[in-house]
This record gives sequence, structure tokens and C-alpha cells, in this order.
Amino acid sequence: MNWTSFDTWIAVTAMLCAVSCALPGCFLVLRKMSMMGDAISHAVLPGLAVAFFVTGSRASIPMFIGAAAVGILTALFTQWISRFGQVDRGAAMGIVFTTLFAIGLVLIVNAADHVDLDPGCVLYGAIELTPLDTVKIGSMMIPRAALVNGLILAINLGIIALLYKELRLSSFDPQLADTLGFSSGFLHYLLMTMVAITTVAAFESVGSIIVIAMLIVPPAAALLLTRRLLPMLLISSTLAAISAWLGHLFSMTLPRLIGFEDTTTSGMIAFSSGLLFLLAWLFAPTEGLISRRLKPAD
Repeated sequence: MNWTSFDTWIAVTAMLCAVSCALPGCFLVLRKMSMMGDAISHAVLPGLAVAFFVTGSRASIPMFIGAAAVGILTALFTQWISRFGQVDRGAAMGIVFTTLFAIGLVLIVNAADHVDLDPGCVLYGAIELTPLDTVKIGSMMIPRAALVNGLILAINLGIIALLYKELRLSSFDPQLADTLGFSSGFLHYLLMTMVAITTVAAFESVGSIIVIAMLIVPPAAALLLTRRLLPMLLISSTLAAISAWLGHLFSMTLPRLIGFEDTTTSGMIAFSSGLLFLLAWLFAPTEGLISRRLKPAD
């Protein structure tokens, strides 16, 4: 294995992306809204396609705005269908994200006939190529994807630090939050906005499929290891960073061991996240399968 500075930037970009996803993902898991991350990550596709057709270019800012707007609308449409159509929230999510995802795929495939848009990269990203698109900061050339994901990570950290008490209370008891003057509705849509923007920022690196694992799996593993929110955020971020680093390392080493030529880093990040979750599920001190089996009966 020949680890280069190119690989370092891929790993750094993946770690920034993973941690930025894990932070809002903790609140999705606590609110039992994991599928909303799935819905938003799929539904941003038409936003990307429409932004391209309107502007005629793949400039980052228009596509970011278009995808983020559709991501937020996904949460709104889901809420409206569930409330006014008297449809179960899970069914409402399925209706919204499958419809928008299908529309997005049709538009992306149509665009791919005219420009170099790869539908495969839309689904699982192209993090291996992110070091080729750089921005000069001082004397350093830094991948644009690393800067974008780092900025989103800083924004997510800032929002959570500023509204930690309110987000915690609305996650566990939204009625009490409303009674105390903290609008649970506003906090819900703020969280959905965070998820949408984070998903869009991660889109180029890991695509619309793998980002789901980064949003949900590290927080789910962290929840097995602790029942307190602050440790959960810290553990989830740590697991996300480790899974990102391991994912790139595994993508360089594992394929040859099992007879494949290569694999994608984003896919191996999802695999690494699942592996860490499996370890937590088996060996967590109180919630782990083995710990519960060995615990003496009362």
C-alpha cells in the first residue's frame, strides 16, 4: 500500500463529511426520524437538476441552493401529507421521497446526455476525485470539498452549541418545549434545514445513498454506548471520523485480498460504519448483546 498526500486529503474530506453528518443524525435518531434523512438525501436530486437547467452550469452555489431548497420542501411536504391527508408519517416520507427521487433521476439522466454528469456518481459520489478540485488558501492548495464540509461542520457545531438545551428538550419532550416557550415546530424545521444542507454538502463526496449511512449509523452505535446526549454527540462524531478513515484504508487494501480490482471509498465508509455498529451492538457495556446475555438474572 502506498499512502500519499492525495490519500490524506481524501481521508480528511471523508472525516469532515462524516462528522458533519453525524451531529444532526444524533437528533434524527433520538426523534425516531431516521427515515427523514433517507428522504431528504434522495429528494435533493431534482433540486440539483433544476439548478443545472436554470443556470446552464454546475456552479456550486446555484446547485447548493437548489438542492437545499428541495430538501427543506421534502420535510414540509411530508408534514403536510401526514397532517392534512391523515397518512402515517412513514408512508408520507415514502410518497414524497420516492416521487422526488424518480423525478430527479429522470432529470439527471437527461442532463447526462448533454454534459458530463454521471448518474452513478450522483448515487455514491466521487470522493476519490475531490483532491483534484482545489482552492488556494495562502500557500496551500486545499480540496474544495474539504472546505465545504468543514464549513458545514462548523455551522452544525455552532447551531448545536447555541441551541443545545432547546434541541435536547424538543427531542425528548416537544410538548414541554412548547410549554416553556421553545417552539418545537421551529426547532423541527431548523433540524430539517441542517440535515438538508449537510446532505447537499456531502453529496459530491459520498452521493445520495451512502450519506444515509453517515447520518444514521454512527449515532445509532453511539446510542448503544450511552443514554446521555452530550456523550452521544461526542461518541458519534468519533465513530464517524474513524469509519471515514477506515473506509479509505479498506478501499485501498481489502479488494486485493478478496480478488477484486478496486472499490469505492464511499462504499467502504458505509461498510466501516456498519462494522463499528456491529461491535457496539455486541459489546456495549449495558446495551450490548453479549453484556445482556452475561448479566445475571434478577
